[in-house]
Amino acid sequence: MKLKITQIRSTIGREKRQKRTVKALGLKKLNQTVIHDDTPSIRGMIEKVKHLLKLEEV
Repeated sequence: MKLKITQIRSTIGREKRQKRTVKALGLKKLNQTVIHDDTPSIRGMIEKVKHLLKLEEV
């Protein structure tokens, strides 16, 4: 299964760790969407910044 991840909130004013996590997911700007495989590591990253993202299963 694949995950469609969209950044819906800005990283401005967030902790450096959260900014790095969003960047590691491949997101650079608002409303940008990336598709990743559904792996435990990706799920863990999403869990840490879920308040900044919208997640859909594809």
